[in-house]
Amino acid sequence: MRDEEWLAKRMNDIWDLLFPDMKRLNNVVVRFKGKWKNKFGHIKRLKNKDTEIAVNAIFKDERIPEYIIDLTLAHELVHYFHGFNSPYEKKYKHPHKGGIVTKELKKRGFGHLLIKEKEFIKNKWWKIYKDQ
Repeated sequence: MRDEEWLAKRMNDIWDLLFPDMKRLNNVVVRFKGKWKNKFGHIKRLKNKDTEIAVNAIFKDERIPEYIIDLTLAHELVHYFHGFNSPYEKKYKHPHKGGIVTKELKKRGFGHLLIKEKEFIKNKWWKIYKDQ
């Protein structure tokens, strides 16, 4: 069952396996939130200085492949490491300037999933979204 405990374990596993060189500088909470059409996730800094990673609540649906969730979590973690809504020093002025997130994801081994994500969006996402 995809609940927030499952999601937190998923994020921690990705962090440990694919970002072992990056430290957790504050408390990072992850949760399912919102049902967005054009957004899979976002990251924000909470008033208590924790960082929140929100993943589209539609992703609780078992028709959403786990690799889409993994890629979304990795994408938001890259923002965290680049200093967006985290204690890390901000590396860039804009969070997606020059494809910096995509480049980092490819460097970390997510290149093949970026291709699969495009296929998923084109062939399956819109039907699942409309069903919600």
